Amino acid sequence: MNKQPLVPDDLWEAIESLLPKEPPKAKGGRPRVPDRAALGGIVFVLRTGCPWRLLPKELGCGSAVTCWRRLRDWQEAGVWERLHETLLNWPGDEAAID
Repeated sequence: MNKQPLVPDDLWEAIESLLPKEPPKAKGGRPRVPDRAALGGIVFVLRTGCPWRLLPKELGCGSAVTCWRRLRDWQEAGVWERLHETLLNWPGDEAAID
């Protein structure tokens, strides 16, 4: 099996600053799945065409619902538009973005 991370370090460094901060939890609750892990699940589903409900738990991305909600929240926050602009100006190997 391919052990290459779903979100390489250099790409994560470019994306991390575009993501909104975690909203505070008034009543505590379960710890939030890290953004990088959720992004990995989103990338997996978008690249493979896998239905959300079949997102493999072995990837360590959290649940399909978690990844889908994070995708929705980031879309509402304008993250994908800013990410697109960032990637258009990305220095380096174009194949790394693919």
